Amino acid sequence: MNAARIEIRRLTSADAAAYREIRLAGLRDSPEAFGSTFVRENAQPLVWFCDRLRKSQVFGAFRSTNLLGIAGFVIREGEKERHKGLLWGMYVRPDSRNAGVGRKLIEAVIDYARDHVEVIQLSVVSGNDRARRLYACLGFVEYGVEKNSLKQDGRYYDEALMALDLRVDSDQEALPAPRADAALCDELASQSAK
Repeated sequence: MNAARIEIRRLTSADAAAYREIRLAGLRDSPEAFGSTFVRENAQPLVWFCDRLRKSQVFGAFRSTNLLGIAGFVIREGEKERHKGLLWGMYVRPDSRNAGVGRKLIEAVIDYARDHVEVIQLSVVSGNDRARRLYACLGFVEYGVEKNSLKQDGRYYDEALMALDLRVDSDQEALPAPRADAALCDELASQSAK
């Protein structure tokens, strides 16, 4: 798959049917990775997915008209938390992985968030090393682990808590964040090029 032919754009209510389909695919294929469940969201009408697209920013990766991946972003509510945003619902179809789709989606969220928040937070299942490395390569830093964060079919899953500081100071574009090992980032980049 050629990464140059992948278009990233914000989903609108016109994309609700495609969004519903990929969201349900993610919940079915990787149930441990999400806080919601296939059963819960499959029972929701299409208008529920339209509302979700209106209430938060959901970015989609397209090749032609095929929706390959999604990533959501929402600004935290509350006066004392509005400086933070949450990257949520990240999912790339298995046949579209290793093509840079995930990286492009995260970069779109980061670009959007720069004008709206100071920090982007996310949580990722601790065993998903590939996603953790990708987030680290893009500047996210792990700041904690929530033990037994999710429970699926009687099994507990820990989640790594990660954040990216977007604040700008006078001397540099953004505050420095510890980066992942350069070899890991190179490995991900070479996999994306394939």
